[in-house]
Amino acid sequence: MNTIKNYAGIEDKFAQLETAKIVLIPVPYDGTSTWGKGADKGPKAFLEASENMELYDIETASEVYKQGVYLANAITEDSSPEAMVNAVHKTTKEYIKRNKFVTLFGGEHSISIGTIRAFNECFNNLTVLHIDAHADLRKTYDGTPYNHACAVHEASQNTNLVQVGIRSMDAIENTYMDQEKTFFAHDMVNDEFWMDKVVESLTNNVFITFDLDAFDPSIMPSTGTPEPGGLLWYETLEFLKQVFEEKNVVGFDIVELCPNTVDKSSDFLAAKLYYKMLSYKFNGQDTDEDYDNTYNTNKKEGNNILKFADNED
Repeated sequence: MNTIKNYAGIEDKFAQLETAKIVLIPVPYDGTSTWGKGADKGPKAFLEASENMELYDIETASEVYKQGVYLANAITEDSSPEAMVNAVHKTTKEYIKRNKFVTLFGGEHSISIGTIRAFNECFNNLTVLHIDAHADLRKTYDGTPYNHACAVHEASQNTNLVQVGIRSMDAIENTYMDQEKTFFAHDMVNDEFWMDKVVESLTNNVFITFDLDAFDPSIMPSTGTPEPGGLLWYETLEFLKQVFEEKNVVGFDIVELCPNTVDKSSDFLAAKLYYKMLSYKFNGQDTDEDYDNTYNTNKKEGNNILKFADNED
């Protein structure tokens, strides 16, 4: 898939694996989506939009690309959903262990199963902050646990899962949902303190999985399953900025961009969101300052502190 040499067209000196603090892994996978197809074309559209984006962030007065962004080879394993998840898990973990800030761009949401598994094996007391229109908590769907509808089921069992923006789910998902850590869109719109409440429910180490259908379709129409009543741009940035400032975000993925040939605005929104998240992560850090992802080489693989654990300060 990688016809683009460097992320956002940055100079080669900022795009080398050895010196880059950030790794971007494209995963152009769309094997289990059930309605709008095209998420496999998302990474390419995102990268093309990124090349046409100004690289000075006004809000943080920074150029985060100078921290170094290495564009990894795309993960193209698609022989089965399980094989894709295993490939994502393996590659993600390899880059975490190279002391990189690892990010991924999908692809449909099933890619996050492997991503989350890798981060959960490397970071203690992990919170998965799941920003999405859909609960994605089914144990299996269409005969496999590696379906986009099951994207955070494993996380619900093995991590501190906090869900934000939810406005579509199946009744069976109540079986796995922690209502105390689920922030429904219809409640959020009337609660001026929802951002603080979410942050209070997070442990210190946070992995963010961001499904673009969390946004309202008025600003993000190009996604597989758009739902009315979603997040808008500035409230989303305000929330993300607070999370990055108050917690240790250890990585993130962005999924479910289904580009179309008529309207490129969704592609650009995804590109801008990715860059804003990097800008918040590295805000105030000098380019010559070392990055330490603090992963735990001695962490036992398997269950992390479960979702009912006490919050960390």
